[in-house]
Amino acid sequence: MKSLFLIGFMGSGKTSVMVSLARKLGLPYIDTDKAIEEEQEQRIPAIFEEEGEAAFRKYESEILQKMPKLDTVIATGGGIVEKEKNREWLKRNGTIVYLHTSLQEINKRLAEDQSRPLWKRHDKTALYTSRLAKYEDAATVRVTTDFKTPEQIADEIIELIKKQQYG
Repeated sequence: MKSLFLIGFMGSGKTSVMVSLARKLGLPYIDTDKAIEEEQEQRIPAIFEEEGEAAFRKYESEILQKMPKLDTVIATGGGIVEKEKNREWLKRNGTIVYLHTSLQEINKRLAEDQSRPLWKRHDKTALYTSRLAKYEDAATVRVTTDFKTPEQIADEIIELIKKQQYG
């Protein structure tokens, strides 16, 4: 099976869903943000602070190219779709699951989260809106996450992928 790449805005539940989905499918999982932190030997907020967003996006593209193309569940960073080359790579190399979450739900989920540099600095509505079409463009399947648990979302993804594979 092609690897499953989870995309979506920060706070959409990519990491939580990744763990649940991988467990249900009996597959390994990788979080690209964690992989970047390990490779760069620093946390993402520090990378943004010391090197800027452009450097982080470069690291993100580099780590994406190293991801397994088969039998792995991979949670990507919310901005992975910002670069067209990343969207094209994802389309060629995996099944892309877009975890769509309303801005209202994201606001609720991230209200107390201080670890997300772009959430603190940007106009939240503009950032959210600017990415929606990119997520839709890249997606193989789309799941709405509002008011659902990671387990419910994982079950829905499994059903959608079965339908896609077997009609």
